[in-house]
Amino acid sequence: MDPARLNRIRFRAWRRGFVEADLILGPFADTVAPTLSEVELDDLERLMDQPDQDLYAWIVGTSPTPAAFETGIMGRLKAFRFDARDARSDLGA
Repeated sequence: MDPARLNRIRFRAWRRGFVEADLILGPFADTVAPTLSEVELDDLERLMDQPDQDLYAWIVGTSPTPAAFETGIMGRLKAFRFDARDARSDLGA
């Protein structure tokens, strides 16, 4: 895996400008991205190219995910959102 690519992904995931998305994508990039294949990283980067509000709505299920983005990575993000929430100490978890 290219360490520079992983660092770029992590940077983008934590600095989206939409706090709710940051709090899911940042921890996902920190913990899961290093285990992903190159193809999965491609899918993750393609998702992160989408508008924050759309991506967040797809992850939390308030809007249906377009078929083109309903990948294994999206499924992992949807499941991971609960891990990210549970890890936040300010939520009383």
